[in-house]
Amino acid sequence: MNIFYRLSLLIPLFSLLTHAQVQLVGTGATFPAVIYSKWFDEYRNTTGIQINYQPIGSGGGIRQIIEGTVDFGASDGPMTDRQLSDAKSKQGTGILHIPTVMGAVVVCYHIPGLGKGLNLDSRALSDIYIGRITMWDDPYIKNLNPESNLPHRAVLVAHRSDGSGTTFIFTDYLSKISSEWASKIGRGTSVNWPVGLGGKGNDGVAGLVKQTEGSVGYVELAYAIKNNIPYADIKNQSGYFIEPTFSSVSAAAMAASVNMPSDLRVSITDPPGKGSYPISGFTWLLVYQNMKNETKAKALVNFLKWAMSRGQALAAGLYYVPLPASIIKLCNNKINLITANGKKIK
Repeated sequence: MNIFYRLSLLIPLFSLLTHAQVQLVGTGATFPAVIYSKWFDEYRNTTGIQINYQPIGSGGGIRQIIEGTVDFGASDGPMTDRQLSDAKSKQGTGILHIPTVMGAVVVCYHIPGLGKGLNLDSRALSDIYIGRITMWDDPYIKNLNPESNLPHRAVLVAHRSDGSGTTFIFTDYLSKISSEWASKIGRGTSVNWPVGLGGKGNDGVAGLVKQTEGSVGYVELAYAIKNNIPYADIKNQSGYFIEPTFSSVSAAAMAASVNMPSDLRVSITDPPGKGSYPISGFTWLLVYQNMKNETKAKALVNFLKWAMSRGQALAAGLYYVPLPASIIKLCNNKINLITANGKKIK
């Protein structure tokens, strides 16, 4: 066999081994963990590049990107100006926010005898989580659900115990619709909850609700579906009770695609529009604008571009909403800003 022919057979193997040596490490949000797991598996199978991701909550993802212990972070709540400043001071570079998909935070519940179809509005939600509404047959909830047989049973509140972007989206919504919530509790990846039990991660809250009769909690849509837990229709700004679906989350993002800020940090909770689901949000990958390792920088840029194209096609099957084309264009512009030691990625 010709020596040159033998070498040509080895080239693909050398290429695969080179890619296999590249490992990216990330951590953060549990909200997108279902789709990220799928993406990272698909990308490894396609390229040989391994991406290790730990879903420890958005707060943890932000902390570790600031400290420089990971190649990327992930969060459902954008970093604050103070956090961005801390990261730049410690790492010597800015942090870019790259939206990856959109999703719905749903209010799931475990009410014996009641399946899907519970209606809740902003006042009911804020009163439940403040601790003012304590029984499922409270007159206010009964008025929202005149045809439902609500039991005389205590409302048991579940919330996140860890720093969480899902919490950020939920409390961002409550802060917009309730001045009392905004002044007493506020928005954030972690807040001082007036009532309730904490669960770690979306899985933890979903588990609490599934196992506890009379409970209510907030989780990302995929976790409610995976655990077969019913979730409420929420009354939106226009006065319609809206089920969280692909179309209702997309409707919530339409205004954002027109008025997206240049840094891509934006809230889409409580949007206008009769078809908009009110507790919707983006999830972001947090990446260093200038990376120190050129090989990792190239691998991350290539993955991000893959996520903006092939990755989006996998979103709907996992109960996430793909990004609108206009936002994908903005994301690709940001991805093109990533450098390695000050040099553009080729």
